[in-house]
Amino acid sequence: MASLQQMRNPPRALKVSGAGGGQARAPLASSDALVLQGVTRAFGALRAVDEVSFSVVAGQKYAVLGSNGAGKTTLFNAITGDFPPTAGRIEFFGEDITALPPHDRIRKGLRRTYQSSLLFRELSIRDNLFLAVRGVANGRFNMWRPPASHPSRIATEDLLDRVRLSHLADEPVANLAHGQQRQLEIGMALAGAPRLILFDEPAAGLSPAERRELVALLNALPTHMSFVIIEHDLDIALRVSQRVTVMHNGRVLRHGTPAEIESDAQVQALYMGGRR
Repeated sequence: MASLQQMRNPPRALKVSGAGGGQARAPLASSDALVLQGVTRAFGALRAVDEVSFSVVAGQKYAVLGSNGAGKTTLFNAITGDFPPTAGRIEFFGEDITALPPHDRIRKGLRRTYQSSLLFRELSIRDNLFLAVRGVANGRFNMWRPPASHPSRIATEDLLDRVRLSHLADEPVANLAHGQQRQLEIGMALAGAPRLILFDEPAAGLSPAERRELVALLNALPTHMSFVIIEHDLDIALRVSQRVTVMHNGRVLRHGTPAEIESDAQVQALYMGGRR
């Protein structure tokens, strides 16, 4: 693997603990896109997420790693409001959103993708992106298709270019390869100028060529846009992120830079088979 320091920008400052199970305690600030403080999600006696704390600086690219059952997707569900936390606090650009319903979080600029594709398979790529654009716009319940000069139509064409699918714009989604569907999902998440996107295992099931395309796409996102990625493919996660949190059994195991996480002996033993 090439030098990780050469693949990414230096991480921004973040107060963390390197001890197993240690928690990040970052001060609330306008420069923080996302701050989690002691976020817990319990299902009866089971704590799927247990006092997780970290912060994502505005514009930062962040990765959350861990094996199956580590609590990563449940953490995303808590952030988006699909399964609100049973304890703790979530701040989005300095505003407490812990109790907000999902649709209000979307309106504030929070987006996510899911492990399983959620697409309109019989519609074209262009129509899927158009619906995503209209879904976060004013007048979204208007049934008339606007003219080509309308901002929603222009935004749709821009998204087609951004996710490199213009040449397939009128192709039904059902005809797309798996990797192209992932590209489309990212395009839909980009609708409406989001401030932070949560990517839930976007590389799952992709071929090596599709994974390279995914890395290029994620690295080409605007520098001002923050994202948090959950990913089992360690190489992809470390190549697109500036800061990493490793989870184990619902708790934080480590925080660090990609280089620190890759060289950590305990992380290697748990998630990389003790390589190197």
